[in-house]
Amino acid sequence: MTMTVSDHHELTRMWVDIWNGDLSLIDIAVHEDFVSHTAPLAGGPVADSHGRLSLSGWISASHTLLEDLTFTVEVGPLVDEPHIALRWYATGTHDGRSVGFHGTDLLRVADGLIVEYWLSADSVWFSQQLGVRELAPLD
Repeated sequence: MTMTVSDHHELTRMWVDIWNGDLSLIDIAVHEDFVSHTAPLAGGPVADSHGRLSLSGWISASHTLLEDLTFTVEVGPLVDEPHIALRWYATGTHDGRSVGFHGTDLLRVADGLIVEYWLSADSVWFSQQLGVRELAPLD
């Protein structure tokens, strides 16, 4: 399936809308064999998760942790078939405190759907805003 620049932009819009809480778009934009590669919030090696249900759970948990969680794209989408890159800024509220943090998503597209995802976010800054002052040392 050949995708146009417009197709990539629409897929990116749906990805951001998913992260903004529209989980109904997961079945439309995300491949059933989806894999994400992300480092845990408190540090450590990358942990992979698989499938749409895992993604949905992750996003739901994020919205539970941060009331009014909202993602906006600052840079991108930058397309280098089969990949899309974008830089975002997220804001939300936790226990009455406003928090904000940046991240970069790298998406791999296959058959017009997002099939793989790498996340790089400033999770230490995010954790510090939540009141975590020290992260456990890595062995």
